[in-house]
Amino acid sequence: MPQITPVILVGGSGKRLWPLSRESMPKQFVPLLGKQSTFQQTLVRVADRGLFSRPVIATNDAYRFMAEKQASEVGMEIDILVEPSRRDSGPAMAAAAVYTRNLGAKAVLALASDHLVIGAEEFLSGCRDGLNAVQQGGIVTFGIPPTEPKTDYGYIRPGSERIGPVQKVAAFVEKPNAQTALRYIAEGLLWNSGNFLFPPELMLSEMTRFEPAMAAAAEEAVGKAKKTGSTVFLDADAFAKAPAKSIDYAVMERTDKCWVVPAKFRWSDLGTWDALLDVGEADSAGNVTEGPVEVDHVRNSYIRSDGPLTAVIGVEDVVVVAMNDAVLVGHRDNLPRLKDVVQRMSDGKHRAATEHTVIHRPWGSFQDIDRGERFRAKRLTVNPGAKLSLQSHNRRAEHWVVVKGVAEVTLDGETTTLHENESTYIPIGGIHRLANPGPDLLEVVEVQTGDYVEEDDIVRYEDIYARV
Repeated sequence: MPQITPVILVGGSGKRLWPLSRESMPKQFVPLLGKQSTFQQTLVRVADRGLFSRPVIATNDAYRFMAEKQASEVGMEIDILVEPSRRDSGPAMAAAAVYTRNLGAKAVLALASDHLVIGAEEFLSGCRDGLNAVQQGGIVTFGIPPTEPKTDYGYIRPGSERIGPVQKVAAFVEKPNAQTALRYIAEGLLWNSGNFLFPPELMLSEMTRFEPAMAAAAEEAVGKAKKTGSTVFLDADAFAKAPAKSIDYAVMERTDKCWVVPAKFRWSDLGTWDALLDVGEADSAGNVTEGPVEVDHVRNSYIRSDGPLTAVIGVEDVVVVAMNDAVLVGHRDNLPRLKDVVQRMSDGKHRAATEHTVIHRPWGSFQDIDRGERFRAKRLTVNPGAKLSLQSHNRRAEHWVVVKGVAEVTLDGETTTLHENESTYIPIGGIHRLANPGPDLLEVVEVQTGDYVEEDDIVRYEDIYARV
């Protein structure tokens, strides 16, 4: 049996799960259920090297370092395909198909990084069933037997032709209203999970047939790509030529070569807070709670705190999510409006609409402690052996105090070592770098002073992470 090459799609901002999911740290990297993120759970799902080869991660430049870090935490080696711009799933899938075809892959499994799958053996069984159809020239999707009349999922109508348990797709059906969804369930339709198994050559030939500009852009973007280690940077100009379109609209709903595996595993796209209420462990009143939470006379609600102690009293059918810098309170019936609310907050330049208090970087992370007119205080955490870029600032000076670990500080060509309770000053325009030469985490309190203290006041001269 040939190996399957997994391609894991990592994109999107997850606005419907705000404030836990935000642009700076979307839901696929957040532990929604358990200690691992859904991205890590997806990696573990394809860890069987008897069936799967090394995964390829299709993502953007902002998320590639988090993907590397979280893959390392679960002991997985990955290749990363960096998309230079967001063009929806069609161009991403096309570029991944070209890249994996060039590697010699015969079967590609395209998976979303933010879905929940319960039933590891059932998942593997579905992949093996799908391979039979792939080997006979089919593109396979995974259909989920509905458990309720969902109106926020697309549906698949299976046909009568079969290859074992795999059925030919008769039609893809758009999201229905509630009455139509009930009829779809009665007629045996399946939820469309948005995960696919296909021969890369066939996917590209179908894309050339239906979206020739997309296929051509993908070929050019991969052909002109630049590679650094296991990271491949697609050519920006070529990739931008691809029409922004989902893979469903580009190919899946138009091809006559599509088959569906009726999945035996439990699945959710975790698209809303209601989904977490559905899959979580509820108490006798129907509530799912996470974190330091106390409820009294509460029913059928999702209550979560990732920070402050949170008490909720005398309500039902609500979602309450409390974090250190943002709080969501809403009735479950109105949750579809959350995406628009987050967009309005983002348009209004509310920092917490898109950024967490902890901002992750390839070298570690930083967290704002305080900020005001002409100053900003941060806590920097630098990973062992990591270092920031060699840089300067035009409008701010920086004061560094080491509170844990050992710091190596470079300033205008001279390098010094600082230990706990020691400090240094970086003047405006000083060319500097902070590094952690030790085996333990380095923690530094940084106080910035000047007339502008935002992240874009930076000139990089040298960066081991290939940032600009």
